[in-house]
Amino acid sequence: MILFIATDFKILLLKLALDFASLFAIVALIYYPRMKDKDYLFTFFVFNLLIFLVCHFMNSLELSMGLGFGLFALFGIMRYRTITVPIKEMTYLFTVITIAIINSLGEFETAFKEIIIANVIIIVLIYVLERIWQRTQQGFKVITYEKIELIKPENHQQLLEDLRQRTGLDITAIDIDSINFLNDTCVIKLYYNIHGEDAVRRMVERNGGR
Repeated sequence: MILFIATDFKILLLKLALDFASLFAIVALIYYPRMKDKDYLFTFFVFNLLIFLVCHFMNSLELSMGLGFGLFALFGIMRYRTITVPIKEMTYLFTVITIAIINSLGEFETAFKEIIIANVIIIVLIYVLERIWQRTQQGFKVITYEKIELIKPENHQQLLEDLRQRTGLDITAIDIDSINFLNDTCVIKLYYNIHGEDAVRRMVERNGGR
């Protein structure tokens, strides 16, 4: 009995070590150096650990794997009350939850190599997409803009030039989110290339309310 418990504990530690190694590679070595954003580090690490432990104990109690993926979906679509989670951070959140499920529910006795390969594939894919394919980091800001006459389609180029001059950003695209004809303002989302490490990716600026 004691030997059986000790073996299970060693397997748990082995799974947890693999899970944290993959998590560290994705979050600390790929995500953070590129984003320079500590806001989600706590979330990624804690979500991963919680999902890992929940799935591990569900597996030990022989509960349905469908329940595990139900938790995956529940946590994955969660929105925080203070902000809307950006799509890239949501993708990373799905990733850390996925590796937690793979590493906790995988049978190390029979599928150890497959689990290792799955972790490596995920890490390599994220690295390639972040470091090689997307060399230029993209950010966005949301601003309230008062020159409402420039939002007309025929004035698109003038609008771009005015925004580039006033913000100093390398703007690549814009979306007009809403228009307020009562005070002649509109809310515009600016997409821009980030140069240097001092840029803030999700600053929301307001010159008055919506």
